[in-house]
Amino acid sequence: MDITLALGGGGSKGNAHIGVLRVLEREGFRVRAIAGTSAGGLVAAAYAAGFTPDEIEAHMLEVNQHKLYGMLPRAEPALLSLDGIEHAISTLIGERTFNDLQIPCAFTAVDIRSSKEVILRDGRVIDALLATIAVPGIFPPKLWNDHLLVDGGVLDPVPVTLARLLAPKPPVVAVSLMPPRRDWEKYPVGKMISQPSVLKPVSRLRMAQALDIFLHSVEISERMLTALRLEIDKPDAIICPPVHDIGVFDRIDISDVVKRGEQGAELALPALRAMDRWQRKLTRLFRPSNFQRFA
Repeated sequence: MDITLALGGGGSKGNAHIGVLRVLEREGFRVRAIAGTSAGGLVAAAYAAGFTPDEIEAHMLEVNQHKLYGMLPRAEPALLSLDGIEHAISTLIGERTFNDLQIPCAFTAVDIRSSKEVILRDGRVIDALLATIAVPGIFPPKLWNDHLLVDGGVLDPVPVTLARLLAPKPPVVAVSLMPPRRDWEKYPVGKMISQPSVLKPVSRLRMAQALDIFLHSVEISERMLTALRLEIDKPDAIICPPVHDIGVFDRIDISDVVKRGEQGAELALPALRAMDRWQRKLTRLFRPSNFQRFA
């Protein structure tokens, strides 16, 4: 069955997307286009470039998580540098442009000057990725043509509409790394940063507690925005990997998070298969021979 994927953001939790892709491939689903926001964009880019889920996981296992974040060496309106993440991306994606990708792929970002969403689907992939993952205030914004861009999750945490734009015919499967509303009490807000070591670069500025409160508030907004956007955009199916106890900037066991992505996809298989059955019925119903018979 052909599908289009919309991969949501979530920082460290984004590794769950690898497990989702592994299960979808195993079950015979063919990804015809893929859209991503923030961390979802990283996995989307690697998959669209032709890397298998196994290859993406192997690359992530080689990344030194202790070197992903650090203080900015220059005066910019941000707390942490993206240099470590940029290096990790470049060793996998290299100088590829969107034209080099094997399937349609795009990311979302937000122009902080115009307050509008910007679709990234041209030029170097790595430049677009540095924009879609630029959490405002935490990482430096990315200058893209005449736009000053920050994390696409500010307006569109799971890019369902963009996925439909890339491939209008296949059903859209959304992968959300935020807990569904029914689980909000089970997973209270406050896990954006659960490991104090991540805050060491800013602790000398006595901002660690303020940053934690800020990110706590951001997650409250992001949970509500994700729920509302999914209700409005109406993906054909939603996969929610059980990663809600993981902080966005946590240092994690990569294989464990990938496994959780597999678990989330496996739980969603009945809904995905039902979606396939409905598509087959509609295809049979709207065959030209049926129109002739009804005439």
